[in-house]
Amino acid sequence: MNTNEQGLSTKNGVEGLPEHIRAFALMHVAMRRDSARLVAAAPKVTGSTAPAVGAWFRQLFDIIDWHHRTEDDVLFPDIRRRVPSFAAKEQALAHDHTALDQAMAAVAATLAPGGDLAKLPVAAEKFRTILLEHLDLEETVVFPVFVNDLSVRTYLEVERRVVGTAPMSLRTILYPWMFDGIDRRTAARVAQATIPLPVRLIGDTVLKMRYQRAIATVVSLAS
Repeated sequence: MNTNEQGLSTKNGVEGLPEHIRAFALMHVAMRRDSARLVAAAPKVTGSTAPAVGAWFRQLFDIIDWHHRTEDDVLFPDIRRRVPSFAAKEQALAHDHTALDQAMAAVAATLAPGGDLAKLPVAAEKFRTILLEHLDLEETVVFPVFVNDLSVRTYLEVERRVVGTAPMSLRTILYPWMFDGIDRRTAARVAQATIPLPVRLIGDTVLKMRYQRAIATVVSLAS
């Protein structure tokens, strides 16, 4: 398959992407969504709402941190073995991860007990800017490799190894987080293709309700 690289982006969702990479892509869509929520909510966060927003952001921080570590430790080394030309491109992505980690830490510091909430809007905007730049760069580099240099079967094998590294605390969040705000048709097709039935069942009930409670404050402030 030789897919036009210009169309391999999550800026407009996942509809234009090959189906086998949509689960990975939905993580990027969720990061874009949550960075926008944070920027919208940041000017309205007060001392009374900071704990709930802080807990929500810590959850997002943990997801992005896991996503990065599995890329660096599992995904990228595997691609490098299969596609030697990927090695040079990978270096730029590793540097990009460092900048994003620092931006997330700055947001977390403002939301921590005793943090300076007056600095949150600027920290949130910087985080979003760096995140979007990172996602755009990563998608430009890795999506064409996923689609053009790996077979569907090989890609899905690698993806299963990546997902298998998620600790249980994150596995209970990933399902509802990935599909938050995604139309039912797209969510159903991606879930059926990539997520075991027992996880889908609990994800649509217990885990979804727990997730909605966790995001309620930031969603309210961002609206």
